Amino acid sequence: MNDTTSLPQLPDRLSIDPSSPFHNRDVFQREIGIRFNDKDRHDVEEYCISEGWIKVAAGRTLDRKGKPMLIKLKGKVEAYYK
Repeated sequence: MNDTTSLPQLPDRLSIDPSSPFHNRDVFQREIGIRFNDKDRHDVEEYCISEGWIKVAAGRTLDRKGKPMLIKLKGKVEAYYK
């Protein structure tokens, strides 16, 4: 059932924001998991594996466009299909 051979390869950098240049609609056809410093995270907005960071929402704070304010956390990042 978990046939990952037909799925597109996960990119080095990916964002869930459709207006971002790093958003890839084909990848989001299947659920993605992010492991940050050996712990699964469910609140990741954007990640970069080669640079070793993730961006997560900073509480309920919004920017002037109404999107969540993001903070960058550095560490070991792994992305995988669930």
